[in-house]
Order: sequence, then C-alpha cells, then structure tokens
Amino acid sequence: MSLPVKKIVDEALQMPVEERARLAEQLISSLDLSPDFNTEVEWQKEIQKRLDEIKDNKVTCIPWEDVRRKLKQNARASH
Repeated sequence: MSLPVKKIVDEALQMPVEERARLAEQLISSLDLSPDFNTEVEWQKEIQKRLDEIKDNKVTCIPWEDVRRKLKQNARASH
C-alpha cells in the first residue's frame, strides 16, 4: 500500500462509524462504472423480501458482534 493510501486509510479508521460507512459506500459505488439496472431492481426486491421476513418474525436476526466473533473464529480455524 502506498504511503498516501495508507495515510487516507489511517485517517478514515479514526472517523465515526456512520461516516466510515458513508465513505465505504461512496468508494464501492465508484468502482462500478456501468450500473446494471436489472441487478439493482433485483437487489431492491431481495432487500424488501428480507425486511418483510424480519418484520413478520420469519427469521431471527443475529447481532453483528456475534457474527464478527464467529467469522474471526472461523478465520483462525482455517489457518
């Protein structure tokens, strides 16, 4: 990683979570030079379906802290 990029990353990691999320969204969006309308429509349908499942208590949400802990455990186990 170049020094300027490392400096940007270090500064970004000091930002509040909400600002980092907005920054990440903008950076990721900048990578897709040709948005596919059909894909966007399908993602919106999927998002709405999942929200409805949560609202209707058809699924159980897992707190992010639990997911992150399990991911770290799995990553350690695979090395």
